[in-house]
Amino acid sequence: MTDHTTDPRTAASARPATASHATETAFLGLGPKDFRLLLIVIALTMLAPFLLNPFPAGSELAQFNAGYPDLMQRFVIFGIFAIGFNILFGLTGYLSFGHAAFLGVGSYAAIWMMKLLTMNVIPAIVLSVIVAGIFALLVGFISLRRSGIYFSILTLAFAQMSYALAYSVLTPITGGETGLQAKINDPRILDPGAGQSLGRANLFGLEMGSSYNLQIGDWSFTFNAGYYLAAIVMLVGFYLAIRLFRSPFGMMLRAVKSNQQRMNYTGLNSRPYTLAAFVISGMYAGLAGGLMVAMDTQVGPERMFWTASGEVVLMTILGGAGTLIGPVLGAGMIKYMENIVSKINDNILHQWFSFLPDGLEDALVAIVYPFIGKGWNLTLGIVFMLVVIFLPGGLVQGGQKVARLFRRNNRKGGGAESEAAKKQPAE
Repeated sequence: MTDHTTDPRTAASARPATASHATETAFLGLGPKDFRLLLIVIALTMLAPFLLNPFPAGSELAQFNAGYPDLMQRFVIFGIFAIGFNILFGLTGYLSFGHAAFLGVGSYAAIWMMKLLTMNVIPAIVLSVIVAGIFALLVGFISLRRSGIYFSILTLAFAQMSYALAYSVLTPITGGETGLQAKINDPRILDPGAGQSLGRANLFGLEMGSSYNLQIGDWSFTFNAGYYLAAIVMLVGFYLAIRLFRSPFGMMLRAVKSNQQRMNYTGLNSRPYTLAAFVISGMYAGLAGGLMVAMDTQVGPERMFWTASGEVVLMTILGGAGTLIGPVLGAGMIKYMENIVSKINDNILHQWFSFLPDGLEDALVAIVYPFIGKGWNLTLGIVFMLVVIFLPGGLVQGGQKVARLFRRNNRKGGGAESEAAKKQPAE
């Protein structure tokens, strides 16, 4: 007769594994750490109007507040752009210098959808993702025949060709140098009253420019409909990026980055994986382009210029390539410097240093002024250089080092307290 009893030790060892597995899959398919990270990003995004306006509206430090709609929208939209670029560069190691082409193509697709069909942003955003994905499939199919610097140069060439076509060749479609924008005489076949008034970008009637101002004492907080739409889209994109990073597909992309040649020797063809990553990354860029049009219904060819591609590279490396939240942090930092630091002028510096003697005040203003205002790019370059030298993992690595330092100090403090407790006589 067969004994069906279970060894208690086997059962005991199996239970924790089952519980651990349940814990790993209990939170929207995310592990506990990833789920906590998602909650942190949700909290930071939803509370951004408060977090980005720490100073009273009338104070001298109010110029450092970043909680106004246009800048908050840029934070999340370029965060989406950087998240998508990180899927390609951070996971596979393929460095594209032409991702602005997909941003521009998505923008043009969105504005044409608004001109022809409706000012509702949903069809525009959907079409921008689809068109950018198709264009990325074409560019990736050709560019991924090469790797390394040759791949980078090919993507840059495609982006510059796209810019040239949009600027001067395809002017009936792109508007050339002046770009495209919504006009009163646009067909907009799904919009009632089209041809009589210029509609505004909206979400089923809710205009993207509508805002609510909350006044609490000397603080002013703005809640903008367009920002929260872009923020929700970014959160969805961030969640999908986490799932992709943790999936078997993400593991294959990491294998490509680790040693593509060895992967090919095993009999696995890496090209379908890299092409899929390229297309997904391009679709994220198209999504960002569509959202830019939803917030500001005007598109120009400058979005395809090589500097826009270089900017997303800086964002990703500065925040931490291959990390989940790093590209978002990098995008936020660069856009903050571009919109806040660049507005500081010599008059503001004189106000800051007015308590000093005149000679010393003028000397400090002369030293600091080249690094702010129009010279904000110099400050960005210095910051980028310092990050590359001392924090190759970007801002995320810096945060991890600070967290480890605090944990080490806490352990030392806890160890000292426990030693003291051991020496005390029992009561």
